[in-house]
Amino acid sequence: MRLLLVHKQKASARVRFLRFPHGLCAFEALPKLSTLFEAPPSSQVELHPSLYLRAAEAALGLENGGLALEGEFSASVDTPDGPIRVRLATFTGIDPPFEVAERLGGKFIAITEARGCAPAELELLRQAYTVLMG
Repeated sequence: MRLLLVHKQKASARVRFLRFPHGLCAFEALPKLSTLFEAPPSSQVELHPSLYLRAAEAALGLENGGLALEGEFSASVDTPDGPIRVRLATFTGIDPPFEVAERLGGKFIAITEARGCAPAELELLRQAYTVLMG
């Protein structure tokens, strides 16, 4: 499983995605030649996403509850190594944790700053943005 990490400003609805040096998915890049499935494979078994959220919070140095799962978003990516589920998690703080991004060598970007990302990541961003803006 991979996570897209995003901060949505509650007052202005400004959306910024955390971009890592390797790409947009935490904490490992999607393999080259990855594409999104039109519909997720029906036989895919996955661990409950809260396990990944807690592990992500620990890896980022956030307190418990620093991330929340966006339950409406779930995507499956077809990779040479097999399908990978991607979920969307939002930072719960008032402001994006810029110091966390900096420590990881990443930065928060608007969707318009995602040029140069892999096509599969761009499609994930599009779908995530659609869910976030409802």
